[in-house]
Amino acid sequence: MIKDILADAEERMKATVHVLEEDLKGIRTGRASTALVEKLMVEYYGAPTSLIQLATASVPDAQTIMIRPFDRTTLHAIERAILQSDIGLTPNNDGEVIRLNIPPLDNERRKELVKQVHKRLEECKVAVRNIRRSAMQDIHEAEKEKLVSEDEMKDGEDKTQKLTDKYVAEVDEVGKRKEKEIMDF
Repeated sequence: MIKDILADAEERMKATVHVLEEDLKGIRTGRASTALVEKLMVEYYGAPTSLIQLATASVPDAQTIMIRPFDRTTLHAIERAILQSDIGLTPNNDGEVIRLNIPPLDNERRKELVKQVHKRLEECKVAVRNIRRSAMQDIHEAEKEKLVSEDEMKDGEDKTQKLTDKYVAEVDEVGKRKEKEIMDF
């Protein structure tokens, strides 16, 4: 019973950290990365569609992202989506492809991005703690229903806390890597 609760909690915590890692890929670091635009939603025939379904994105050099639509009629919709997004880049449309030039980050912008990273890290930690709280409630409920003994409940609580500490530390590590990536010139 406790094993099932812990396994479920660990799976959910792992998924939360994975979502954070994917989310942080979208924060620009001064180097071109297709992750900046892949999840961008483009209005396509009245329906929001992810950019990756409408075009291929590539990085021809360290400061440029090139977006080549499968259908050239989507160029303007993709351009509009980029302008409306919060990535802060201006698209250059030559009728065939869209190029995004990644300017080098100034120190102030780097600090702003680090603040964004810290905000997302904190949101992730809150999510991990909410999973812990949910697991603890399940363990207490199992003890109330006499499915587990009081000793098993205490052991389950300890293991849940250790699991939480492990994933909070993992979140911190992901944050340190991203912060280093942003601050490296």
